[in-house]
Amino acid sequence: MNARSDHAARGTESMSRPTRRQLLFGGAAAGAGALVALGAERLSTPAPAPAAGPVLHGRAVVPFHGPHQAGIATDATAHVTLVALSLHPQTDRERMRRMMRLLSDDAARLTAGEPALADTEPELARDPARLTVTFGFGPEFVSRAGGDSPPWLAPLPEFAIDRLQPEFTGGDLIIQVAADDPMTVAHTTRMLLKDARSFMRVHWVQHGFRQAHGTVAPGTTMRNLFGQVDGTANPRPGDDDFDDVVWSVGGWLSGGTGMVVRRIRMNLDTWDEVDRGAREFAVGRRLDTGAPLTGEREHDEPDFAAKDRLGFPVIHDLAHIRRARSADPGERIFRRGYNYDVPSSDPGSVSESGLVFISFQADVSRQFTPMQERLAKADLLNIWTTPVGSAVFAVPPGCAPDGYIGETLLEA
Repeated sequence: MNARSDHAARGTESMSRPTRRQLLFGGAAAGAGALVALGAERLSTPAPAPAAGPVLHGRAVVPFHGPHQAGIATDATAHVTLVALSLHPQTDRERMRRMMRLLSDDAARLTAGEPALADTEPELARDPARLTVTFGFGPEFVSRAGGDSPPWLAPLPEFAIDRLQPEFTGGDLIIQVAADDPMTVAHTTRMLLKDARSFMRVHWVQHGFRQAHGTVAPGTTMRNLFGQVDGTANPRPGDDDFDDVVWSVGGWLSGGTGMVVRRIRMNLDTWDEVDRGAREFAVGRRLDTGAPLTGEREHDEPDFAAKDRLGFPVIHDLAHIRRARSADPGERIFRRGYNYDVPSSDPGSVSESGLVFISFQADVSRQFTPMQERLAKADLLNIWTTPVGSAVFAVPPGCAPDGYIGETLLEA
């Protein structure tokens, strides 16, 4: 092939092969066409629904005002701080009135998700998380207020099993701060104590916890650190039976209740050494379901007359469930306990754990004391439990928005 024909052949080849410019332009045109087609398809197809976000409980509010104080019949929250305070010598009736007005205002605002007056950390008040604040008065508080003290408002009798420590015993005023968020509990407690310090000093503080909100269904019986259900026999808030057990009638305490706080140390180290059968034998209930040893479900009525194949009681005479039960239908309480678990000062122990036992009842002497006397005399669980703190308070009724907690006593 000569040079001329070779040049012609190359020219023909270059005309048949796409240039770089053509490739780029053609690709862009094809891409544009694809985008147009894709856009048309998207216009004809509904957009997917946005993914559901997490369910948040921080804004949940429990009303502060009402005929009864919140934090009693309210579904128990995950965290609690109990603070007992002692009156300053100079705190008289008038100062007590000012204090309770101030604390009631703080509590009303904070439970609504609003900062208290002069709140230096208002951002921490935004999420009340079912916050409740409950106040109770000790014997000295009622005495200085000049009110009639109910006969049961006094230290409990000395029980043989008690090993009470002063740092967890007594008090003139108790503040129960409960919520599903420990940050909310901490902030609320601090705000209340800042406003109370001119009138009182802190006597003791106890912290407690249950399972986190949303872990179990509302109304589920709590479990203590022994693993046992704790409070199966409780009356149900909202019915006449609950009202009869809990609420006081008559006088400045009408619509209020009696409150017992007991700190009960639980020896988990020695409990761990006992097999499951022995644990259930001591309690009188199955640990997995909470059912009595004679039943299948938690709320089955125990059959204390049932015998095993050897003729022995299925539920032992000293089992906790039997010792806590009375033939007197009036001997009942409403339990609202919390667990505690703190570092142990004993190097040979794994933990310092137990139960912050709280109960509400209209008459402590008639409803709580006989039960505790019976348990103190003989209860298999006493092998692993020791009461180390004890206090009794009169919890006044609730108040209206223009009132304050304690006005039925302090304004009488």
